[in-house]
Amino acid sequence: MLEHFKYLCKDKKLILWMYLLIFIGLLLLFTASKGVFAREGLFLKQCLWLVFGMIIARFVRRLDYRDFQKFSPFLYIGLLFSLFATLLFGRGSGASRWIKLGWFNFQPSEFAKIIILITLSAYFANKDVRKLPVLLVGLIITGVPFFFVLKQPDLGTAFIFIVIFLAIFYQAGGSKKQIVALLSIGVLSSPVLWFAMKPYQQERILTFINPMRDPLGKGYNLIQSIITIGSGGFWGKGFLRGTQTKLAFLPEYHTDFIFCVLAEEMGFFGVILILLVYFVFFKLIAEIISYTADRFAILMGTGILSVFVAQTIINISMTMGLFPVVGIPLPFISYGGSSLIVSLISVVLLVNIKENSLMF
Repeated sequence: MLEHFKYLCKDKKLILWMYLLIFIGLLLLFTASKGVFAREGLFLKQCLWLVFGMIIARFVRRLDYRDFQKFSPFLYIGLLFSLFATLLFGRGSGASRWIKLGWFNFQPSEFAKIIILITLSAYFANKDVRKLPVLLVGLIITGVPFFFVLKQPDLGTAFIFIVIFLAIFYQAGGSKKQIVALLSIGVLSSPVLWFAMKPYQQERILTFINPMRDPLGKGYNLIQSIITIGSGGFWGKGFLRGTQTKLAFLPEYHTDFIFCVLAEEMGFFGVILILLVYFVFFKLIAEIISYTADRFAILMGTGILSVFVAQTIINISMTMGLFPVVGIPLPFISYGGSSLIVSLISVVLLVNIKENSLMF
């Protein structure tokens, strides 16, 4: 009983660490909105998204996570419809990723992450994944939205779909040989993917390899990102005192490159702190997964953890030139309503699993 009580006491821990990340994100957006060419409404809009997301999360909290297993086919069909509609009616800068609904820009590809991991978890929960037909169906479940999103084009989100599949498939009992075989097929098919990319996406890859090939064009963001991170030193320049961001040397510093704002104003010390916060947050999610005996819950929790970990690593890596710039948000911190809402829903699902699927 004592172990059971201690476990239940951790329920609010995950929520508290999540709100700490959100608070840090709001602070960074506040300072990002004070630049010479910054958009003053960023901070207020993100606050509104937070309120809206909390309302949705509160509704999800009242549901049993098993309900999502039952209705996963309908969620998946709705996802495909929204992704197709995005290709027809979507808007964006150089891409069709958003559907405008009044004042709300809805990004279906963000919601695709949570729906795909729910659908895969529901399908693999009662199947032997080492059987070829089961594996093929799982690949189709992931592959259809993958190509829809790739067509938008959104290479970063499409890559996250691959991470989700591999994580859930392995947790469901996929063998190492199958994983190696799938990765080998992916590597061998990379030339096909290369020619399927838009020219600007190809340029991003080439710029990642050599940023100086176009220092005032495609390589400008990456070069300025590295300069901004390095300029923070150990302690940083201080809150609201960043110059690279305030003077708009670094574009998109409220979304893809918000980590640079942290590094410039809070320095290496601030970077270590945020990494520790993420580490504790991920550890709490891993504990939830380990404390449940329900196979669907384990797989869904694994998928959620893989998304959070992958997005954090990729976002930070691409700001430091260790990964191509692919437009992946930093969880709970980057500006964006759809990303924030999906992250809130993901945490609520984890808490739901904790409340309804204990091993004790």
